[in-house]
Amino acid sequence: MPDGIWIRPYTAADVPAMAGIWNEVVRDGVAFPQTEELVSEEAAEFFAAQSECAVAEDVQSGEVLGMYILHPNNVGRCGHIANASYAVSSMSRGRHIGEALVRDSLERARALGFRLMQFNAVVASNTRARRLYERLGFVPLGVIPRGFLMKDGHYEDICPYYIEL
Repeated sequence: MPDGIWIRPYTAADVPAMAGIWNEVVRDGVAFPQTEELVSEEAAEFFAAQSECAVAEDVQSGEVLGMYILHPNNVGRCGHIANASYAVSSMSRGRHIGEALVRDSLERARALGFRLMQFNAVVASNTRARRLYERLGFVPLGVIPRGFLMKDGHYEDICPYYIEL
């Protein structure tokens, strides 16, 4: 865990900061598939609908620096597979907050009874995330050519990943 940072379950008071960080990644247009930003009421409902949400908080300032959502990747006979999304504020990147969020989400997924975690669409050019996932034991499943529409209009390959919990 990075010094001075702790990961904790989110509260309703965190929703504005979480939405701001989420929306920053959406605006970047290079990692999340969403094209529309979350508005306040929608954000509260979106985060409440997840199996788990957590935030990375600076212990001194109380500022939310990052967050994750965790939920089933599918339903029914595939409901034992988790999926997660991570977002770190641009001002906080490079401090290993993403790694702390991923590690925490893996623990929470296990505690919730999930048996695997799967990422459906890691953008191939997101090399920092891909290196992190592989270092943590995620297995790449191949490449889906031109599966992600980048903000600038070109298509980028995506790389699905999984890990057994």
